Amino acid sequence: MYSLLIKNVKIVDGTGNPWFYADLAMKGEKIVRIGSVKEEESEKTIDAKSFVVCPGFIDQHSHADLVLASAQQLKCLEGRIRQGITTEMLGNCGISVAPISQESKDLMKAFTEWMAPGDLPWDWESMADYFSLLEQKGVPINVGTLTGHGAVRAIAMGFRSGRPSSGELEVMKKHLADTLEQGSFGMSMGLIYAPGMYADTRELIEMAKVVKEYDGLVTSHVRGSSETNLFAERELIRIGEESGCRVHRSHNEAVGREHWDKIEKSLQMEEEARKRGIDIAYDMFPYPAAMTMMVAIYPPWALEGGWSQFVKRVEHPETRRQMEEDVEEMVPGWPTWKEGSWPHNIVRATGWENIYIGYIPSEKNKKYEGLNLREVGEKVSKSPFDAISDLLIEEQGAISQLIFGVSGDKGTDVPLRQLITHRLGGFVTDAIDIGTGIPHPAAYGTYPRILGKYVREEKLLSLEEAVRKMTSFPANRLELKGRGLIREGFFADLVIIDEEKIIDRATYEKPRQFPEGIEYVIVNGEILLEKGRLHPIRPGRVLRRGK
Repeated sequence: MYSLLIKNVKIVDGTGNPWFYADLAMKGEKIVRIGSVKEEESEKTIDAKSFVVCPGFIDQHSHADLVLASAQQLKCLEGRIRQGITTEMLGNCGISVAPISQESKDLMKAFTEWMAPGDLPWDWESMADYFSLLEQKGVPINVGTLTGHGAVRAIAMGFRSGRPSSGELEVMKKHLADTLEQGSFGMSMGLIYAPGMYADTRELIEMAKVVKEYDGLVTSHVRGSSETNLFAERELIRIGEESGCRVHRSHNEAVGREHWDKIEKSLQMEEEARKRGIDIAYDMFPYPAAMTMMVAIYPPWALEGGWSQFVKRVEHPETRRQMEEDVEEMVPGWPTWKEGSWPHNIVRATGWENIYIGYIPSEKNKKYEGLNLREVGEKVSKSPFDAISDLLIEEQGAISQLIFGVSGDKGTDVPLRQLITHRLGGFVTDAIDIGTGIPHPAAYGTYPRILGKYVREEKLLSLEEAVRKMTSFPANRLELKGRGLIREGFFADLVIIDEEKIIDRATYEKPRQFPEGIEYVIVNGEILLEKGRLHPIRPGRVLRRGK
């Protein structure tokens, strides 16, 4: 007897091959038969005539690390589940919440508060500890993690700039190897963020060699998406070439209109690298705006030493003026890890008017959510720099930002389209909802946006190709076993959609709007979402590399 049967359904299996009609039978957490199956052979049947079933969507770039550890887990993940995500990868942009030490905990906590739904105890240290916590709580969808380069660097060096000593590098390598032994899928780098921005290319190559030993993946939020975009692309290719490791560019983008033309060249560089045997690809989100921590607008020297040192500098009048001058005038150059340099000046690339406050903790200051930094300055009769600096101190750094002008704007999405259609790209959210503030609409709409706007309405790519980029593509990049395809013997992570209705409804003004057209979400053979009803169950698994 089968536990669940999907009858009369159009199957898009994740390979990119043409769809076909069949019945789909499950026993427990696995798909066991694709073909013709009688209803009486199953305990439960879904008649999916006129619908499409495809593998559950795999979000390769999530920042829900602290959401999953919180009491608000299911509430904050609802937008992700309702858009069809059944598996997500944590630990991106060099920012994983494990491993940590007693010494690095406060440093990492200060730079991740914008990702946290309320105060958390941070009562773990190793990756194994963090996995145990998630397994004790249960998870509604499958989750795995990368190891943040920034996290292991903070253990060895704190937020100090410069090269690690040979001893410090060995400490970093050991902690990375430990996490890979414990099930991490690889290493992420966040090279516009402290402390990752202080690492030179040689350090990153040495760390990538450790990942290569475990056949993991190295992903990178590269050093720059504006002036240094192509230098940063070249650096990632070099890391892959000299380490022998598979490499992956996270949320490929170009920030600021004058840099959008760099996207085409970066894609050419990846194609040329693959011809030389370097395994490189990328992912992207289908929106002309990005979300990150607000402290990312400051130059590297301002953030050295961590949050407490930043506060001292920004409270010193002369140092504050130097910061403001750098933020408004400094042009990024290469190499970016040397003293006095800067990989990616967001304000210079986009302007104060294109940087908006997404989340701010205190009720007193929530009135600034949704305003750009120029508007915030006008409200308090200060320069945008002084206004946001004062707010950051008051809120202890826990402010997020939305940046517009990323690979497009309201007038054109041509650069986005290049990224959407290229064969080496997959789709991700790069977004979280912590239950308050203004999240990026990608947290609610990424995959329905692709399937509704770019597949059905604009026919930019086929349904089969879009589904491949959401399923088997990330599964192959991460080497997830038994997921990403509809095949007998694979895990039953499935999404049933109405291809005529599927569309995103989340906007920048009203981001917490669920998409239409997602009929069912099935995780490991259990129905998590059923005709609009979210069941309060946790059928997900904590995934470990190689298992």
